[in-house]
Amino acid sequence: MEAEAAIITIMALLFLSFVALGVYATVKAAKAAKRGVDRTIDQARRTVEDTTLRAKSYGQAGTAGELARLRLSLRTSMRATQEALQAGVGEDASLKESLELFHRLSAHGLELDEDMKRIEREPDRAWVAGQLPELTARTERITSSADALRRAARERALRFAEDDLSSLSAQIDVEAGALRHWTTTGPETAYGAAGTSATGGTSGSTGTSGTVPGAASGSSVPGGQGATSGSPRPGSGGEQPAITAPDPRLTSYPWEKSARPETTT
Repeated sequence: MEAEAAIITIMALLFLSFVALGVYATVKAAKAAKRGVDRTIDQARRTVEDTTLRAKSYGQAGTAGELARLRLSLRTSMRATQEALQAGVGEDASLKESLELFHRLSAHGLELDEDMKRIEREPDRAWVAGQLPELTARTERITSSADALRRAARERALRFAEDDLSSLSAQIDVEAGALRHWTTTGPETAYGAAGTSATGGTSGSTGTSGTVPGAASGSSVPGGQGATSGSPRPGSGGEQPAITAPDPRLTSYPWEKSARPETTT
C-alpha cells in the first residue's frame, strides 16, 4: 500500500509539474504575441502618421504645411538616431552613454511633438503663425543634437572598421611572405637539399652505401678521404691511405649506378 501511495504521489506531482509548465509556456507565448501585435500596431500608426505629415507638408501651404514639415523632420531625425545607436551599442559598449543621452533628448522631442500636435488643432491661425519661429528653433536644436550623435556613432564605427582592416591587411602580408619562403633559398642550399634527397633515394633503391660527398660512413669522398674501417682499400693493410687520388671503384656519387661485381672464372 505504501508503494502504491508513493507512486500515486509521484504521478500527481509530475502531472502538476506538466500543468504548471504548460501554463507558464502559454502565458509567455501570449505575452510575446501581445508584444508583437503592439509592435505591429505602433509601426502601422507611425507609418500612417508619417504619410499624413508628408502629404500635408507637400499639399498644404501656410502654417499647417510648416507645422507638418517640422514634425516630419523631428520624427525622421529622432528615429534614424535611435536605430543607429541601438544597432551599434551591441558591438561598442561606449555607446551606452550616448544612448542614455539620446533618451533624455527623446523626452524633449516627444514634448515638442505633442506641442505641435496641439497647435495644429488651434483655430487661431495668426497666433499659430506667431509660434512658428519658436517651434522651428526648438526643432532645429533637437534635430541637430540627434544628428550629431548619429554621425559620431557612424564615424566611430567606420574608424574601427578601418583600423581592423589595416591590421588584417598587415597580418595577411606577413603570412603571404611566410608562404613565399622559398624565394630566400640560395642555390647552394637548394643543391644540398636535392643531393640529400637523391642520395636517400639511391641508397634505398640499390642497397649500396652511396652517400653525398662529405658523408662520414659507407663510402669515400673526393679530396683524399678513404673508405671507412668497414671497407678498407685493397693492399692498405688497414692503415690510412696516402694522399693520392681515390680509387674510382670505391667512390660513388648519387647520380652513378651501382658498380657491377667482378666475375672470377
